Amino acid sequence: MDFDFTDDQESLRDAVRRWVDKGFAFERRHALAKAGGATRGVYAELAELGLAGLVVPEAHGGLGQGPVDAMVVCEELGRGLVNAPYTEAALMSPTLLSAAPAALQADWLPRIAAGEVLVVPALQERGARYRLQHVRTRATADGDGWRIDGDKLVVPAADEADAYLVPARTGGADDDAAGIGLFLVEAAAARVVAYATQDGARAGDLSFTAAAARLITTDALPLLEAAVDAGLAAQCAEAVGLMDRLVAITVEYMNTRKQFGATLASFQALRHRVADVKMQLELGRSMSYYASLKLGEPPAQRRRAVAQARVQLGHSMRFVGQQCIQLHGGIGCTDAVAASHYFKRLTVLEMCLGDTLHHLGEVSARMQDTAGVFA
Repeated sequence: MDFDFTDDQESLRDAVRRWVDKGFAFERRHALAKAGGATRGVYAELAELGLAGLVVPEAHGGLGQGPVDAMVVCEELGRGLVNAPYTEAALMSPTLLSAAPAALQADWLPRIAAGEVLVVPALQERGARYRLQHVRTRATADGDGWRIDGDKLVVPAADEADAYLVPARTGGADDDAAGIGLFLVEAAAARVVAYATQDGARAGDLSFTAAAARLITTDALPLLEAAVDAGLAAQCAEAVGLMDRLVAITVEYMNTRKQFGATLASFQALRHRVADVKMQLELGRSMSYYASLKLGEPPAQRRRAVAQARVQLGHSMRFVGQQCIQLHGGIGCTDAVAASHYFKRLTVLEMCLGDTLHHLGEVSARMQDTAGVFA
């Protein structure tokens, strides 16, 4: 199997890396985090590179690229610790809108591709524990339109978005797989309580009371699963970029920091720890590739593969983050050191779109007829 990237993918990687090196140094990122984590300006710069339309079909002004291209971009954004809701707005939202009526797609997808609007999914509800079929928010038909009532939690960039993609129940009980619709709700129709997150970004909780909504589909669960899997694969790639850069920062620190008259890198016990860290990084990298390459498989195989990848990435993120901070010592916990910010982002990312225990349960549920992951 050929794991080499194409020339176009390498060019895409170089373009994103050059932007990060030139326009998003750690000092800028640190200042944004201290100011509350507003990211709309950063997202606009990504849109100028054409990245907002990466997976939007060419018919709607996008580039029409695939999962591997998204993986390349997200890995570089992770390496640069770019705090913009790229996965949610540029990758998951176009996937969710792919099932919308033609008029709705024509209205929103070209503006998403151009970076003129920020549209984010609002998926999580209290008590759901990452289960996509747990939907208490209700949708009621109102003439030719719909009205939404309910709440959504921890929505990325909630106070900066122009619209939200909201699952709401059109019928059935709260945990039924059927009866879930997907709607587009403009920001003016929602009440937002916004806050900064631990990793220096922004999120918010939404409340809808008879909010006007446009219907995307009345059979939303398969679409939600596909969008979340695309988001998980992208987050796996971001985690690889984060870990890659954190390891490099740690090794550089160990080669310069002296203790007992010698650099930290000269101590064999610490070198062994770095070797373990790099092993976890490479395990994570291989499973990130696996997740992206499996996104085109049928739903059952895709969901299992992405969950498997996410379990490994969860273990890798925790191990690499904790070990690198410990290898820095006390200074690794300070706000002025880049390593602490990479660790915070890894910690938050481990809980996005389902934590490691949730995905371990997903893997288990999809392996009832087999004895191992290679069956």
